Amino acid sequence: MQKIQAQTNAQRSAQTRRALVVAARSLFVEKGFASTTTPELVERAGLTRGALYHHFRDKGEVLHSVLEEEAREVAEEIEKAAPTNASPVDALRGGSVAYLNAMAFPGRTRLLLIEGPAALGAARMAAIDEGHAAASLRAGLEEAMPGHHVAALTNLLSASFDRAALDIEGGGEKDAIRAAMLFLIDRVVTSPS
Repeated sequence: MQKIQAQTNAQRSAQTRRALVVAARSLFVEKGFASTTTPELVERAGLTRGALYHHFRDKGEVLHSVLEEEAREVAEEIEKAAPTNASPVDALRGGSVAYLNAMAFPGRTRLLLIEGPAALGAARMAAIDEGHAAASLRAGLEEAMPGHHVAALTNLLSASFDRAALDIEGGGEKDAIRAAMLFLIDRVVTSPS
């Protein structure tokens, strides 16, 4: 009986946390992080402020959870797009398109590239990215360019991908931007050193 009760409490806790993250994501996309208040957040989630502060230290910690989830979903899309039998260059190309497609999910570009850096700062956003899409990109570059030091290339290409996502979000020509990113990847990994 006690084990069933503990499981029920854990499930309730997970549901409460999930409701807060979903409500926060919605509000941060609609209004932005700075313009969202904690009373609005708990009202949207259908919870109390006590529930919010039981699960999160503050609104910034909620944002961090939202961003981790978004970054994880982007990385999962990248990994799915690169079949295990693909050449390293083809895997990078597939991952490039997958990144841009994943970032086109409504609100994701705003969250990861505008709200996150503004609220959490560049260093914390880099740490989030490092655990997800940047790690995939670095691994792909290391495989495609063995023996090369790829840390700087990873940073520069990550910035290019982010700029491409912002351009697409801003109404840029998606196909042309995608083609440009693929051209850039091809040039980087196939150019003589």
